[in-house]
Amino acid sequence: MSERDVTAKADAAREALAERESVLVAFSGGVDSSVVAALAHDALGDDAVACTAKSETLPEAELDDAKRVADEIGIQHIVVEFSELDNPDFVVNDDDRCYHCRTMRLGRMYEAARERGIETVCDGTNASDPGEGHRPGLRAVEELEVISPLLAHGITKDEVRAIADEYDLSVADKPSMACLSSRIPTGLEVTEARLSRVEQAENVLRTWGFEQFRVRDHNGLARIEVAPEELERALDPDFVRAARDHIKDVGFDHVTLDLHGYRTGSVSPAAEGDDDEDEFLVDDVFAQDYPMRK
Repeated sequence: MSERDVTAKADAAREALAERESVLVAFSGGVDSSVVAALAHDALGDDAVACTAKSETLPEAELDDAKRVADEIGIQHIVVEFSELDNPDFVVNDDDRCYHCRTMRLGRMYEAARERGIETVCDGTNASDPGEGHRPGLRAVEELEVISPLLAHGITKDEVRAIADEYDLSVADKPSMACLSSRIPTGLEVTEARLSRVEQAENVLRTWGFEQFRVRDHNGLARIEVAPEELERALDPDFVRAARDHIKDVGFDHVTLDLHGYRTGSVSPAAEGDDDEDEFLVDDVFAQDYPMRK
């Protein structure tokens, strides 16, 4: 990845956006959508709008981040609301959960764009995304004819981060953060109560300064994952006590720490997590035969 190539790709994406009268960027505040928002703002100024869809699956901390990063960029930022829980196809939580979620979310973006006389909706799909396994959310992007400037100009995830560095965006190194429903195993219904307790449990880890983490909800059992380099900190007795007490207080029956550490999407078979979650199967934490010492 040469700096010249990355600059050329960013310039091409910016020029393509400049050819449009106005755009609305589906904006999560993650690095991908933030780079698209920055390029769009450069290209179109006040004719570019960043739009964040607030729902039960979006952690409040992520909404706060989105507002802050939009302010960094200088782009107009709007927040719209909808509920994935209104759709029984989403609630049932099968392999197409992310397709239903993305369809609803982007549909709400188009409504917001039409209200403002904007014809083009963009998202942050990058050139690395299609090669990352089963990604049903990408099907929704294609069906709704959403423009993906990063994908269209061959900008990979590493190159996205390089462009974010050039813009001096605070999210340049931000870990991927999929929606809260990705913490619930496929086949277990997505409910407001489960989403709420996952969000509150993850706030405990955020408060303790962890950077890459998930709290997986196995029907009342909380399985904490942190990045391998943060695992030693997670074994600190003070944190163990705080995690056990606070996470049980928000509605979990048991609290566990996964010694494998953080792995993208470790609750469901071959499903997409929202932005970057490739998922593999963990049927039931206890439904395994473990070797026993004779």
